Amino acid sequence: MTTQSYGNHMGRLVPMPDSLVTERLRLRPWKETDAPKYRELWLERDPRSLRVVGPDGRPTVADLCENIRSQRAATARTGIGLFAVERLDESRFIGYCGLVTRDATPDEPEIAFELLREVHGNGYATEAARSVRDAAAATGRSRLWAGVRVWNTASFRVLAKLGFVSSGRVDEDPERGDLVLMTCRLRVR
Repeated sequence: MTTQSYGNHMGRLVPMPDSLVTERLRLRPWKETDAPKYRELWLERDPRSLRVVGPDGRPTVADLCENIRSQRAATARTGIGLFAVERLDESRFIGYCGLVTRDATPDEPEIAFELLREVHGNGYATEAARSVRDAAAATGRSRLWAGVRVWNTASFRVLAKLGFVSSGRVDEDPERGDLVLMTCRLRVR
């Protein structure tokens, strides 16, 4: 499933693999050439999202190239990060999926995923997220988190398919929609 071996070594967490391959997708390291399509994701976002394009047109493609460089450096430091997602039959960026530490830790990170609208409804988010969940379990992690806005029913469906349940915590946000904190216990391999 991966291009790099991984697993729990002597009780310590090991880094996530460099890439993952599923039946239809490749999850790979980011390239700066992903920035224009990455910006499309920003332009498509629901205005209630935490990250939208500002009135000044930011982030620009150049801003997102810098973001990609920062993400790669963070992945090198923490052993976790976001993968660029592409279909195997096209080898072009369609979104991202991976692990982040926003309000979490590298030991119990948050799963994050976002795909271009043109590929919604094909099961790609579930396929990519399942691959990331399984790889996280193989590294020795025992739990993942996910923060989902109450209006994001598609993400709730994906997370439910992966075994995520509500943690009982909801961060109220009347402007953007309350944030439901979901959790998933992993079967460590």
